[in-house]
Amino acid sequence: MKSIGIIYNARIPEALDLGTTILHQLPLPEDSWISPAENLDNFQDRAENTKLVITVGGDGTILRAVQLTAPNEIPVVGVNMGRLGFMTELQVHEALEKLPFYINSDCRVEERYMIQATLVKANGGVSEVGPCHALNDVVLARGAVSRVVTITGYIDGAQLTTFRADAVILSTATGSTGYNLAVGGPILDIASDSLVLKPVAAHMGLTAALVLSAESNVELSLEGYQDATLSIDGYVDFPMEPGDKVIVKQSPYRARFLRANPPSHYYATLTRRLGVSIRGQ
Repeated sequence: MKSIGIIYNARIPEALDLGTTILHQLPLPEDSWISPAENLDNFQDRAENTKLVITVGGDGTILRAVQLTAPNEIPVVGVNMGRLGFMTELQVHEALEKLPFYINSDCRVEERYMIQATLVKANGGVSEVGPCHALNDVVLARGAVSRVVTITGYIDGAQLTTFRADAVILSTATGSTGYNLAVGGPILDIASDSLVLKPVAAHMGLTAALVLSAESNVELSLEGYQDATLSIDGYVDFPMEPGDKVIVKQSPYRARFLRANPPSHYYATLTRRLGVSIRGQ
């Protein structure tokens, strides 16, 4: 029998406690394993023989876990110890009781589209970094200096506009409820393969969000004199210098989640997870 992996947020002491309890109290296969989300490199060789990963933390833990699970087509069940838990399935108090159902039953598999980013350096050193794969978003933002950056955007080789902005976000449907939403971008249907391009505090160029097809190839070229930072899912950062560019397109990988509820459950819980009160409730 294939093993079960447990990936936890090492910054939350209770996450290690719960992960260890799951490992020892549930009837898991003998070669099941546990790892902090921040150090998954040592478990790459275990992925081929892993049938399911349980994450203990929040959405940030899942964003790290999918770097291991998505390329190996391993489904994920998330136990929420974070704030929003958009991608998690279970709460802490119900984890031990309900996890056996996900482990032993044929649950619905929900696939989420991802994007990939390749950083192309203008001169010197390594010419390319990546491709890196993101479940939420790819962000090109100003660096340590509090000044706008100048970014020229191209869609399928055609120049779209030149932004002078704090940042430019490229988001998946999953990430559309994150940074993109916080700066006024649209929420996409969770099953959508579209991308959202959203500038942040634009002083020049396009200010509205642009929804792009899954086949779109986006190039963001850093112009002017200001350095910038390329952020992948909010936890992997690469410095950029003027002349560098990032190329973003659909990833060949998909994040997979086990779900007990129907697809409509996402909308039933959307406003609650966003902390939005509905009149009459």
